[in-house]
Formats: sequence, C-alpha cells, structure tokens
Amino acid sequence: MYYVPFMYPYPYYINVPMYNYGRQPVYWSIPNEIGHAKRLDFLQSSKGRDKIELKDYGPKPFVVNINEAAKQNNTYRTALWTGNHLQVTLMSLNVGEDIGLEIHPDVDQFLRIEQGQGIVQMGKSKDNLNFERKVYDDSAIMIPAGTWHNVINIGNIPLKLYSIYAPPEHPRGTVHVTKADAMAAE
Repeated sequence: MYYVPFMYPYPYYINVPMYNYGRQPVYWSIPNEIGHAKRLDFLQSSKGRDKIELKDYGPKPFVVNINEAAKQNNTYRTALWTGNHLQVTLMSLNVGEDIGLEIHPDVDQFLRIEQGQGIVQMGKSKDNLNFERKVYDDSAIMIPAGTWHNVINIGNIPLKLYSIYAPPEHPRGTVHVTKADAMAAE
C-alpha cells in the first residue's frame, strides 16, 4: 500500500464541509418564558415570504439576522435595538451620498458594511482627516469617541450598513427616512 497525504484514516470525509455556514430558516425575538410563550414575533429573511419588521425592539432580548435586516433597510437611519448602554441602527446611503462629517465626543461607534462600497475618513480634527480607507462588504469600522468621521458611498448601488453605538446616540425608535430628515432632527 502506498501513502496518500491527508486521506488516512478517513478518506471519505475529504470533500465534506467541516461547518454549516447556511443561515437558519427562522429568526425571532426571545419570549419572556421560553417554551411558554403566548406570542412569538417570527422574523424571516428578506428572501423569505415575510420581511423583517424594521422597528426598535429594545430593550427586550432580541435575535435577528443582522445581514438580512441591513440589506432590507431602505431608510437613511432606523434604530433596530436601543438598550441602556448600547444601540444598533441600520443605515442605507444612496449612490454618492455620505453620512456627513460628524463627531461623537463620548460615544464609541462600530460600523459594518453589508452591501456596497465606500470610503471611510477619520481624524482628530475635521480639517485633518488623515485616516482614509476603502470599505466594502464585510468591512468593520471602529470609531473611537472624539474622532471626526465620514463614510461616503462610492459604488453604484446603495451602501447598506449597521452601526453600534455605546452608549446609545439616538432616541429610542428613531427613524430618519432621508439624510435631510436626520439633519432636521439634530
């Protein structure tokens, strides 16, 4: 018998994937008493029959396919979950649109790009944005408190992302359909 690398002792497992990266078929918020819930808020992916209802589910326990929720969102900003110490918002930037140069003095921020491509700019002053990177699907952006920043959609489709603020930055239930709505609210 001759030696075949990586086949001993289980050659029949060679082409089998090690992990199941498929998405789960149904997402729901966690009921108060698991197993004794009178009502379940079933959430399915945007590819399913029902779309995820985009509203603020906080501060109750909540589970969602954040990728699908972000891609489904068509508003400039929608708060998806607001707790006492954390907030998750969904954002959609139209082609050529930007978040707008801003700073959060006491809030750290995390952004994740789920669709599209853009440029993120950051710096210690708004006149010196010396940090610039291209971002695209699956990019994660960490913005320390007190840092000026902006994200610009440079692609040809809407830039879909979600943002995590710690502590919360916007009032519970915030929905800004357009950037103009967000500017007027501030």
